Amino acid sequence: MIPIHFQERLYLLRKQAGLSQEGLADIIGVSRQAVQKWETGAASPDLSNLAALCDYFEVTMDYLVRGEDMPKAPAHIPFRADYEYTSKRTFMGLPLVHIHLGYGLRRAKGIIAIGNIATGVVAIGGMSAGIFSLGGLSLGIFALGGVSLGALVAFGGVAFSLLLSLGGIACSLGNALGGLAIAGRNAFGGLAVSEQVAIGGRAIGGLALSQEELTSMGSEEAVRQILAAYPNTPQWVLTLARLLS
Repeated sequence: MIPIHFQERLYLLRKQAGLSQEGLADIIGVSRQAVQKWETGAASPDLSNLAALCDYFEVTMDYLVRGEDMPKAPAHIPFRADYEYTSKRTFMGLPLVHIHLGYGLRRAKGIIAIGNIATGVVAIGGMSAGIFSLGGLSLGIFALGGVSLGALVAFGGVAFSLLLSLGGIACSLGNALGGLAIAGRNAFGGLAVSEQVAIGGRAIGGLALSQEELTSMGSEEAVRQILAAYPNTPQWVLTLARLLS
């Protein structure tokens, strides 16, 4: 059985490094329950896990297991940021708020989720998925991110959606606005491609109006042509055409 020095020192080293039990478990490659048992004395790590702990915290096995003093040149304990908060209140089995941030794959799952990987009704993270989603890679009904995939609306450097996409590259089955805009209905962009109305520096579509053509014909003529070709064109499309004329 490993002496009690080990339990105390493992706990102190973990706290000094800013790690949760789950964070240390991820680093060593064991379960959180294993780390919990080591710290309570309910179980002992095997030799390979002991070696991994010593390597990570940069301490000797004598220090960690036997409780001997640190060497004259104190070991450097690397800082590892890891923060986790879970609200006590829940809804349908999910915490109302779950925040999990740090190095590596830190997953947050809740009604409001903030983490390296976040899933929730409102999700914010490097990778996020939710009804309202914000992240580097964002998936949701309403999505905002570097790369966004939205069931209805998407905003991002690269944006894909069913209804409305806005981004450097915007693709939508409905409406798209962007440097490169590709849409099933209405597209506005430097290069606009659409089955119906396409307006842009270069336009390709059922009704294609380049910026030069739009300026020369004037706003009312542009609106007249759009309505003649597609009578059910939404009002916001006509307003945008007027503004670009």
